[in-house]
Amino acid sequence: MGRAFEFRKARKMKRWSAMSKAFTRIGKDIVMAVKEGGPDPDANSRLRAVIQNAKAVNMPKENVERAIKRASDKSLGDFKEVLFEGYAPHGIAILIETATDNNTRTVANIRSFFNKCDGSLGTSGSVSFMFDHTCNFRINPEGLDIEELELELIDHGVDEIFEDEDGVLIYAPFESFGAIQSYLEAAKIEILSSGFERIPQVTKQLTAEEAADVEKLLEKIEEDDDVQNVYHTMEETSEE
Repeated sequence: MGRAFEFRKARKMKRWSAMSKAFTRIGKDIVMAVKEGGPDPDANSRLRAVIQNAKAVNMPKENVERAIKRASDKSLGDFKEVLFEGYAPHGIAILIETATDNNTRTVANIRSFFNKCDGSLGTSGSVSFMFDHTCNFRINPEGLDIEELELELIDHGVDEIFEDEDGVLIYAPFESFGAIQSYLEAAKIEILSSGFERIPQVTKQLTAEEAADVEKLLEKIEEDDDVQNVYHTMEETSEE
């Protein structure tokens, strides 16, 4: 198994968001998708992907429909995707993806978290080069020959395919998302969920005491309503 497999296994137990946070994140994704490509999922591939993700976390259908309707309102402000980079204590790099309708508020909050926890907020590009920006798809394995599928998808940029208890996971570079989505849809392969992740190229092992310092900062960041995802270079172990 490759790096994407190990990354996913470690994060799954440690840092998957609570259901309410997942609903908030997907609600913002819906707004951004509708603002970008319109409210019709058939004509908006980004919105189709978000709706699949909503189903994957059991977000009620009426919540999804309400979010699409609300996003279609011209008077509703848009969310802007902003990336923050910095260092936690003990040299751990942190990358934060946010979706905000008030960048001044978000910058102030993120900076305060770093300051209070002995970290430092960096400039654009200061740590992002330490992470590989990837896309991923979870698909229904029923009736599929995984080895044959992997051979087909290599031409579309896929790096890694593996199975877990929830389906088959496909990992590829960020820019391959559209091509893979189109292939899976054309082949009538059921996409259960999809998204993007930033996988650290190198991780750093800390003592329990040092890790607690980093966790303190991560928890503060993750609790902020503007934060969508947080990635870091601290070594995590899976709990099975």
